[in-house]
Amino acid sequence: MVKRRPHRRAVLTGLAASALAPAFARAEQVIDLEWEDLLPKTPLHQTPVLRGLVDHPDTPLSSQQPASTGLRDDWNGQVVRLSGFVVPVDHRGTGVVAFILVPYVGACVHVPPPPSNQLVFVTTADPFESDGLFDAVTVTGMFGSAPVSTQLADIGYALSADRIEAYGG
Repeated sequence: MVKRRPHRRAVLTGLAASALAPAFARAEQVIDLEWEDLLPKTPLHQTPVLRGLVDHPDTPLSSQQPASTGLRDDWNGQVVRLSGFVVPVDHRGTGVVAFILVPYVGACVHVPPPPSNQLVFVTTADPFESDGLFDAVTVTGMFGSAPVSTQLADIGYALSADRIEAYGG
């Protein structure tokens, strides 16, 4: 009987593949979030999702933003997927590179903004070609609680987008 020794190249390829397998498995673990998931487990109060018509006084809408009941850090550093509407903040060329993801149409622009725990500041290296204000999108990327203050609103969460798709796409 002849003993065969494994080829060094085959052994190295097998080791490399087994070392990369956990990384591929982690990359596939995406947590699907809903807007309610961003609220504290025991909120003091919840703001209605849709608001009625609001008079537009001379003061900025951000001054009418209700106080947040707190942030959650359960998903800090995790890859999540969340759907909402785009409120552009920064552009590069014709694409949006930073925007506020909001839970309902009109948030931050036509009505007072939701509490900061219902807003996500999204950044992307690849500009998102937006059709206009309030595109419905699903964003996937690294998530974290990271308070940011803009002229439009105080924002409780941040998401570094790896993927931005039209909602339902």
